[in-house]
Amino acid sequence: MVQEEERNWYDSFIDTLYKRHPKKQDLVQELMDLLYIEREAVYRRLRQDVIFTAHEMAKIAIAWNISLDDIISINTDSVAFQMRRVNYINPSQVETDFINNVIQGIHYSKNFPTTEYMDICNKLHRPMVAGYPRLNQFYLFKWQYQYGNEKEILPYSQIIISPEKAKMTKDYYEAIKLVPNSNFILDRLMFDYLISDIQYFSSIRMITAEDKELIKQDLFSLIDYMLEIAKKGCYPETQNKVNLYISHLNVDTNYNYVYTPEINICFVHVFEKFEIYTYNAEMVANFRKWMQLKKRSSIQISEVDERSRIEYFSRQLKLIDSL
Repeated sequence: MVQEEERNWYDSFIDTLYKRHPKKQDLVQELMDLLYIEREAVYRRLRQDVIFTAHEMAKIAIAWNISLDDIISINTDSVAFQMRRVNYINPSQVETDFINNVIQGIHYSKNFPTTEYMDICNKLHRPMVAGYPRLNQFYLFKWQYQYGNEKEILPYSQIIISPEKAKMTKDYYEAIKLVPNSNFILDRLMFDYLISDIQYFSSIRMITAEDKELIKQDLFSLIDYMLEIAKKGCYPETQNKVNLYISHLNVDTNYNYVYTPEINICFVHVFEKFEIYTYNAEMVANFRKWMQLKKRSSIQISEVDERSRIEYFSRQLKLIDSL
């Protein structure tokens, strides 16, 4: 039985579980599958006849990205960030479940009209790259080349993406368009960095001329799509709001936040394909404030300032054509 002094934080933990799966029958089934316990054992925990063990709570927190520090209200002068390592080329079942949970979380966020997604980036942001197979393959190849720790370094053409992994990527690409409000601030030299990387790998024979041409065609398609978004100020498929900005100052890395009435999280991207993240409410609030201030040194090219928009995209097209 939950003691009185435990009730406040345990109630908060149970509430967090219901936010994840509002329908009780869905929550019970998910907990049965995750913890390998019987249905009645789950009901007893949800009724608070008994409490989840420390091991069970840790397993739930890891699988569902729940911050136990925030729930228990541990107050320290530091903020704990976590990092989820995922092998995006050959993910395990646990990693696959994690990616699918991220996609489900994005779908859930669409229920709140005030949900915000903001990304400040010096390399192409994942929501866009996910829609272009050759570009996505290039970033996977680059990640594997730099951090794969493989005995044999594979060339671009040998990075194989299975149909299952390709479907997850496509699902992510479609899901992100469901977010009601999105903001992207791009490093003004973002495409310069990318073209330079592609040229480097081509020079050391890790990318063939044929593969480079296919990447180039994906880049042209991406620019066309970004231009359509910039003109309309929204995703053409869902009509959800999108603001595009170009930063006058260099951007040091990619970082973003997701802000909803219920679940908030901020990310800093590291090692190409990984993120460190926190659900700490104070840190997320600071992230949101700092990232919004970045607009002061940026120019908006979506909907407004047609001249700057035309100049920006014309330059990128010439740059890509130089490949």
